[in-house]
Amino acid sequence: MTTASKPLPIQMLDFITGYWVSCGVHVAARLSLADHLAKGPRTSADLAGTAGAHPPTLHRLLRMLASHGVFRERDDGRFENTPLSDTLRADVPASMKPFAIMMVDSPSFLAWDDLLETVKTGEEAFQRVHKMGGFEYMAAHPDKAREFGESMTSISGMENPAIAQGYDFQEIAKLVDVGGGHGSLLASILRRFPEMKGVVYDRAEVVANARKDVHVREKGIAERVELVAGNFFESVPAGADAYIMKYILHDWSDAQCRTILSNCRKAMAKGGKVLVVDNVIPEGNEPHWGKMLDMNMLVLTPGRERTEAEFRDLFASAGLKLARIVPTACPLGVVEGVAAP
Repeated sequence: MTTASKPLPIQMLDFITGYWVSCGVHVAARLSLADHLAKGPRTSADLAGTAGAHPPTLHRLLRMLASHGVFRERDDGRFENTPLSDTLRADVPASMKPFAIMMVDSPSFLAWDDLLETVKTGEEAFQRVHKMGGFEYMAAHPDKAREFGESMTSISGMENPAIAQGYDFQEIAKLVDVGGGHGSLLASILRRFPEMKGVVYDRAEVVANARKDVHVREKGIAERVELVAGNFFESVPAGADAYIMKYILHDWSDAQCRTILSNCRKAMAKGGKVLVVDNVIPEGNEPHWGKMLDMNMLVLTPGRERTEAEFRDLFASAGLKLARIVPTACPLGVVEGVAAP
């Protein structure tokens, strides 16, 4: 039965219980079940021994996930991977395993549980629940900071090639990735534009993790990348031709974004550009990843996803002019800003 053919109460029931599946996927990722099944089918009892789980309980989890196409139970009672569960393997391109681990982890999940109070007050749930902001929390919990970095790299596996191909970086000799994380976006761009040099600019603890990441150690990339620690609310490295920010402005309020953009405006070389890679929320009722992510930002950060008009006003407040929005093959667009006349 397709979703459209289900009775409306059953369709609503699927929405109400959707987080049950999310929690199950999270546990499957934590236990590396898809990785353990990569060599072939196994019984739940055998898999439990490898994964460190309770055999009958693991069987119940696998049965539920298999009913949603995540794993498959065979006629002989063994479980195997499906194309969908393969995306939870650590060794596949664009693996979603780190994202499944981070996004349904307790710090985020507890904040989402307080969504009602956020909708009533407009106040960030994460700050209220944990008594500190998300980035403060990660600084205090290095293991969560590492998982966050891995999760961003995870979801970037399907986004970064689209960005590198969708925007023409040909005229940019030096590119600073502001809040560049582990360097996966910059590495994707440098591969496509071999004459370019780049800087990954992020917090000290993020840069420390980035130094260990394969992206900035890759031959042909490592010699063209500089890792710089700092605070983009205070300054950014000066003199670059362009400053790119992916999933950065959506973390922050308009006032905070104005500070970041103004720092880029001051630092960029003559004729430089600011490239904001974010969702640009379209009008209408059609589904869009940005509309979903906007709610996540509401819960976890003081930020938001923005419309074209909101980006235009935000750029103007920082002395920039929105020149164009370049769509990509993924939901993200490249919002290009230049110095206002």
